[in-house]
Amino acid sequence: MSETCELIVLGGGTGGYSTALFAANLGMEVTLVEKAKVGGTCLHWGCIPTKALLQAAEVAEHTQHAGDYGIRASFEAVELSALHDYKNTIVQTNFKGLQATLKGKGVVTVSGHGVLKDAKTVVVQTDEGERTISATRGLVLATGSVPRDVPVEGAETDGEVVINSDHALYMDRIPEKPIVLGAGAIGVEFATVWNAFGSDVTIVEMLDNVVPNEDVDTQKTLAKLLKRRGMDVRVKTKLVKVERGSGGLRATVENARGEQSQIEGDTLMVAIGRRPVTEDMGFEDAGVTLDRGYVEVDEYCRPGPDRLYAVGDILPLYTLGLAHSSFQEGMMVARLAAGQSTPPIDYKGVPRVTYCHPEVASVGWNQQELDDEGIEYEIKTFPYSHNARAMMMREGGQVKVIAEADGGRVLGVHIVGPRATDMIAEGQLIYNWEALPTEVGQFVHPHPTLSEAVGEAHLGLFGMALHG
Repeated sequence: MSETCELIVLGGGTGGYSTALFAANLGMEVTLVEKAKVGGTCLHWGCIPTKALLQAAEVAEHTQHAGDYGIRASFEAVELSALHDYKNTIVQTNFKGLQATLKGKGVVTVSGHGVLKDAKTVVVQTDEGERTISATRGLVLATGSVPRDVPVEGAETDGEVVINSDHALYMDRIPEKPIVLGAGAIGVEFATVWNAFGSDVTIVEMLDNVVPNEDVDTQKTLAKLLKRRGMDVRVKTKLVKVERGSGGLRATVENARGEQSQIEGDTLMVAIGRRPVTEDMGFEDAGVTLDRGYVEVDEYCRPGPDRLYAVGDILPLYTLGLAHSSFQEGMMVARLAAGQSTPPIDYKGVPRVTYCHPEVASVGWNQQELDDEGIEYEIKTFPYSHNARAMMMREGGQVKVIAEADGGRVLGVHIVGPRATDMIAEGQLIYNWEALPTEVGQFVHPHPTLSEAVGEAHLGLFGMALHG
């Protein structure tokens, strides 16, 4: 069967379905090809189910510390079946809503495994047979990613003792002594969940600190707060070997001085990132250049061949690999395919969020990057210990603002603490509108709120902070 449409989207994750929906809004005839379920990693294996678990973890933490607020309550246990029901209901509700939205917008969804025949044609293997679909206005590559394995003796993923984030979402037990390999977003988020549920958590990170892509002060603050919650956090430490036994496993690790030690545990979660799904997809035959599996693109997400685009996790790491950056990429390439002009995405201006407890969020430049570029700057950090609302929540953290020297524009906003992932929305406006600290200092932040810390940090840059 040979078919034609205006736009083909290969992959139905956040980048793919946002492209399809926005293109449909622009009046284009769109076919979306997906081998599993629309929604992709974010909806079924990432953003949504993990944040549901983190919401449950927050409830567990509140229960454990209820006495601090004068409330009598006790944390007894996690009822896993009910927890999974709660999580799965959130996922399924969003899945059904997305299916209905795609159908309502007129997007044709084809279930099957698609491979490029050329830069405008996809061959799809479906349950009913092979379908060949050609596009007249564009083809968008959005094939997503899967968890990376770690090339260490004994650390082969089996889904039981050595797991990845996909397995962790549907485990039939709460690990008692999990070892989390990797302190990026995925690692610290699952460490938070298990810590809240009563597990004895060890985090192992090869780089210099937790959340390695964040500002240096964010890294230090988060590491301190994770340790305060009882986690064993080991940075500058690499995994050397894993030995499995009937009672669990023994991980041999090596620190920066070359000293080896063993960590006993019942589960090893490998959380060292995700790799793009681009192999054996016909990409290179269609003129696409791959670098370690990632699709090389220009600033408009174009790999080279005319009317071919790429979005989401298959793009190089500087594009962040976040669901909301995929949304922006999808909207941009839909406009391009429709013949409209659009500015490229400034990835510095895209908020970066991690939902561990406490949360981490940032936008703009971090201090290390500015040092590397030789850009002069000024810093003001406002601690949550000076914020009344944070005191009520009994949480630590801080807001750090970086601005150009001599009263220049805001270059970065970095938050560690409760609700940081919501608060960074203001930071995004401040950075992207190139606001001056003196301008932000005139904003009225309601009292008492966590958002006051943002205002106080900006006031502090020109010596006018009220409480810090």
